[in-house]
Amino acid sequence: MHIKKKWILLMLGMAFIAISGLFVSEPSFTCDFSKINGADVSWLITSTIFVLMMTPGLSFFYGGMVGARNVISTMLQSFIAMGIITVLWVAFGFSLCFGDDIGGILGNPNTFLMFQNVGADTYITPTGKLVGGATIPLALYALFQMKFAIITPSLITGSFAERVRFSAYLFFMMFFFVVIYCPLAHMTWHPDGLFLKWGVVDFAGGIVVHASSGVAALAGAIFLGRRKTQTKNEEPANIPFVLLGAAMLWLGWFGFNAGSSLHANGVAVKAFLNTTTASATAMMTWIFFDCLRGRKPSAMGAAVGCVVGLVACTPSAGYVTVGQTIFIAFIITMICNIAVYWRSQSRIDDALDVFPTHGTGGIVGTVMTGIFIQEGLIAGTWDGFVVFLYHLLAIAIVFVYTFIMSYFGYWLVDKFVPMRVSIESERVGLDLSQHDEHYGLAHFGERELAEYERHIKDKNG
Repeated sequence: MHIKKKWILLMLGMAFIAISGLFVSEPSFTCDFSKINGADVSWLITSTIFVLMMTPGLSFFYGGMVGARNVISTMLQSFIAMGIITVLWVAFGFSLCFGDDIGGILGNPNTFLMFQNVGADTYITPTGKLVGGATIPLALYALFQMKFAIITPSLITGSFAERVRFSAYLFFMMFFFVVIYCPLAHMTWHPDGLFLKWGVVDFAGGIVVHASSGVAALAGAIFLGRRKTQTKNEEPANIPFVLLGAAMLWLGWFGFNAGSSLHANGVAVKAFLNTTTASATAMMTWIFFDCLRGRKPSAMGAAVGCVVGLVACTPSAGYVTVGQTIFIAFIITMICNIAVYWRSQSRIDDALDVFPTHGTGGIVGTVMTGIFIQEGLIAGTWDGFVVFLYHLLAIAIVFVYTFIMSYFGYWLVDKFVPMRVSIESERVGLDLSQHDEHYGLAHFGERELAEYERHIKDKNG
């Protein structure tokens, strides 16, 4: 039996982390519980569960959109992030994001290495600032933030659906997490982070999650090129899956946004209200706008619209009024709808329109945040104008850095493990060629299966 080097490398990495865990002391789970608020803890545990549920929801959302030959592979690309990112987060990811500040850009990897010092107590940085909430254990904050780190690379997968090699995707996911996600999370959410010092606010991930994943998706679609015509033109395998995924995302987003208050308080309620209002507004706006453009109202459009609304309100959910949220969702939905149409007319094969929806929504949502927060452009002061300009600068930095480094990451991984599957594998579908599983063999032609079997024999022999 021939074992490929890529799997040996991945297994050795897993073994190294597992053995390292034997030499790490357990953090203390005793503290002064008089400063820990039970209601806040309960709400954050609930929110963490909600946010984790978003990743399986995303797998249904994406899985239903692709052709029947690629349902399982597409769903697995999202689902697997719950495994690999969790391990990396505990090992060193939380440190890179929220460890003691290094230049406002990255955290010290030794601060919370293997979750050392991540227990029931809170944590004060050497500069005297609090990491996480003042009334919740640091371990709970770390778990809550972990779920954001999990879903971000999962979002990227929609752009290169139906043509990426699974093992190569695993390597790229690790690259993206370390090189792109962790620095952006530190700059945006760490109390000593560069963007936060500039006055840039991102309530729940407009920059860190959606802009970064959307831009990385754009780079991936460009790098990998277009799908073959016969797979690109296949009908969505299961639109009810898309609706189920959208419903799970909508429900999970309450934890995503309202949980980002870190307290069971009025800000959480405000974010909760703005989240559901934005999603409803965007769903109806997407359908009405489609109809104005000569299309029929569709279940797919309703599902995509509601998710666009969730993306649109993410950076500002806890800061703006419900009326402003309706306006933000209305404007961004039309922009994203036009972006999807523009993408469909271009040569960029972003299979599930990740950049036109998540990327565009996150970018424009951050710009809208710079306008409508009380300290922003709407204040009508010079300081407010400067805060708005800093939001624009942050978005420009995120776009350029993420695109360049993502493209480099695809190129680097491709040098060791080809990112794109063979023509034969793409034709027969990734479910069978990558995982030896299938959603329905009735969708395979005998000629295609015979050609694929000959391809495998030739490659192995």
